[in-house]
Amino acid sequence: MQDMEKIYEQYFEIVNKYLFCLTRNNDISEELTQETFYRAVKKIDTYKGECKISVWLCQIAKNLWYDYCKKYKKIVNIEEELLEIRLR
Repeated sequence: MQDMEKIYEQYFEIVNKYLFCLTRNNDISEELTQETFYRAVKKIDTYKGECKISVWLCQIAKNLWYDYCKKYKKIVNIEEELLEIRLR
């Protein structure tokens, strides 16, 4: 397996652009990109080479994006409810 530093250098831009397309927010995409590579380091033993490593990394990134959306959707829903209560 390639050194993770080389993988990071080679695929950082690809993963970050992918996440930016999903998030439309540079700060969030950079944060999720960092988390993607952190998780990849922790789970490198699960990469079996059945797909390109970029596909594997983007799958991790997509799952992190889904988790982020679930987490912050709850916060947004609570804020919307509070706004409705204030407007009454």
